[in-house]
Amino acid sequence: MRISRLFKEFFESEKASGLVLMVCTVFSLVIANSPLGEKYIHLWHLPLAGEPLEFWINDALMTIFFLLVGLEIEREIYIGELSNPKNAVLPVLAALGGMMFPALIHWFFNNGTATASGVGIPTATDIAFSLGILSLLGNRIPVSLKIFLTALAIIDDLGAIVVIALFYSKGFDFYYFLAALGIFGFMIVLNRLKVYKIRIYLILGAIMWYCVLHSGIHATITGVLLAFAIPFGNGDKHSPSYHLQHLLHKPVAFLILPVFALANTGIIFSSGWTEQIFSTNSLGIILGLVLGKPIGIFLFTSIAIIAGWSALPENTKRIHILGAGFLAGIGFTMSIFITLLAFPEKEELIVGSKIAILLASLVAGIIGFIILKMIKPVIEPEEIIED
Repeated sequence: MRISRLFKEFFESEKASGLVLMVCTVFSLVIANSPLGEKYIHLWHLPLAGEPLEFWINDALMTIFFLLVGLEIEREIYIGELSNPKNAVLPVLAALGGMMFPALIHWFFNNGTATASGVGIPTATDIAFSLGILSLLGNRIPVSLKIFLTALAIIDDLGAIVVIALFYSKGFDFYYFLAALGIFGFMIVLNRLKVYKIRIYLILGAIMWYCVLHSGIHATITGVLLAFAIPFGNGDKHSPSYHLQHLLHKPVAFLILPVFALANTGIIFSSGWTEQIFSTNSLGIILGLVLGKPIGIFLFTSIAIIAGWSALPENTKRIHILGAGFLAGIGFTMSIFITLLAFPEKEELIVGSKIAILLASLVAGIIGFIILKMIKPVIEPEEIIED
């Protein structure tokens, strides 16, 4: 099967990142519930350049993560799995179903309550964790399923970005927004003029980030806008987009996401924390991720296949899609990120949501792993890697 060298590199870095994230999460939870717990939590609130450290992690470093996500989306649209409409139908509909059903489940439990704003929390998929679990199965899993799950997670991230932009932005300032649009438009002009110096785009992107931050729209959206402004060319290894994407893989996988995990999973389990699991918000998150994700993904892909809009990926069966659907229920990074936006300055709700996310991600990951482990492996021809 033909796969791109950049996809293979992306998959390898994401699966390794998933394992690192697991270690960081366990470490953070252990430290937070040790005698050093209070000091550990306080560490992330220390001021740096007038803002707490966690601000620079969640609003600045995560913008770089979204830049990488944007570059992945761009590549998929132009020359990847999403460039062929027939191939794109399946992961697009799978992602749509995988967002709708969890949102509906959370809405069912929380509509009209103070936690209704958490409806976006169970809609997300963590690429690193889901691919990390998938990689543990080795050659038992067909390459086509890895590509399907990657495309699904990328589209899911795009959906999460849209949700953040529309529902988790506040205090809109028209003039800063206009300035950000002007900078973005200027970068598009540079793109059309074939200006290929990446540092020019990065400098302008930093200025745009400042304007977006003060416009009221969440600043991380800048990463995606910047990704689509950077010249893609024909997508080969000489293009600025390819070069930057290659450059960002390891820093994002082994620095930014682990630091995000360390800063946001330091949960102190105080007495009575188990009661939070049965709150309507937590039930909406847990059932949304563990049941809503696989049901939505499996149902929508089944409809697409039965209707003849698309076909199962090569060497995969329906049971593969179900297993991948459960792995997509590992929300983690994006779910925690949306939690911070949904419940600003509501520490109790944030902690309860994080516990629900960790529990749901663990259950969904284990179920997905068991299902895929039980499937008889398919012997595939050696992969042909293209530049």
